Amino acid sequence: MIKISTAIFIISIFLGGCFSSNVTEEKLPELGQMKINYYANKSVTSLEIPPDLTSPETQNSFILSELVPDIKESVISFSDTKDAGVKKILSNPVGIKVKKNDHQRWLEIDNTPENVWTLAREFLKLEGFILEKENKKIGIIETDYLENRPDIPDQSLGFIRSALGRAFNQKYTFAKLDKYRIRIEPIDKGERSELYLSLSSIQETVNEGLVKDPNKESAVFWKPVEKDISLETEMLYRLMVYLGGEDVKNKIIETKSEQKVIASLQDGINGYAKLVFDLNLLETWKQISWSIDQNNFDVEDKDILEKAFYIRTARTADQGIISKILGDEAIKLTYRITLKEIEENKTEVYFSDVAEENEKETKEYSYDFFKMILSKF
Repeated sequence: MIKISTAIFIISIFLGGCFSSNVTEEKLPELGQMKINYYANKSVTSLEIPPDLTSPETQNSFILSELVPDIKESVISFSDTKDAGVKKILSNPVGIKVKKNDHQRWLEIDNTPENVWTLAREFLKLEGFILEKENKKIGIIETDYLENRPDIPDQSLGFIRSALGRAFNQKYTFAKLDKYRIRIEPIDKGERSELYLSLSSIQETVNEGLVKDPNKESAVFWKPVEKDISLETEMLYRLMVYLGGEDVKNKIIETKSEQKVIASLQDGINGYAKLVFDLNLLETWKQISWSIDQNNFDVEDKDILEKAFYIRTARTADQGIISKILGDEAIKLTYRITLKEIEENKTEVYFSDVAEENEKETKEYSYDFFKMILSKF
């Protein structure tokens, strides 16, 4: 038995040595060549979907001739498959510009928000996602979480496991779930559109501090992780192709930043915090909207004319034992975020309690909330 064990160990070392000489630094795939392995046909039972996510509106068809001229709708079928013929039909050249500020990118599209909305929905469905939340009034489409299992780097596995994994052609992976939010804004009196795409990810994590017990579900949990910027850019690129943009790869890569966002957190009135942006009202509205997307805040409503958001979220003081027992949804409240241009290229952002109770915990949370907004710039 000792000889057999020794032989296995020697073979493992030998295999590891053979493969280690061929290890090279992995290069990131070029735009359009990234492999995205979403498991659309699998369910993840350990993930609890927030109950506030509403069921999508039922819509089995749309008038294709309004989007693409000279198309015979009777021969077009949009099923849950990635049909190259369908993508080719929808790839007629469309005027699309890529805009950028620092690391954020969005699209300006020469098409109406109504048409862009319909095509964006179909794109997400063709990528295998279920649409968990749709609010056409505020222009937001949000998918469910879908499993993505990228390969674990060899250096994270250790010498023996990585060598044996390569020897027997096996990959060690960890569970990761991604979801996307697409936001569509009307511009030029509704004749054109702006489109923003944001990625949120959570990862399955083992709580090594707990005693190993198969009966304890809390030993494994999901936690938010830093998003993969390259993956988000790849999905934006694919969406551009689907919408029919020309030379889209070069557009994304070569786009230069238009301006730098300068903002600060300050004390407001009555104990609330406020943000001050060195931008005009419209640009500040765009930046706040983008940061809300990146933080994955739940937007109940927004008033474009009044420049106000209605955000449903949980205060810092309420998070803890109560949220663990009742869930985060039980402690969420609605708050109003209002923008006001006080002078040229200077806009202030205010936090207020819709219920007008103005509790100390709410005022303290206004600082935490705005810190999360600023963290994305």
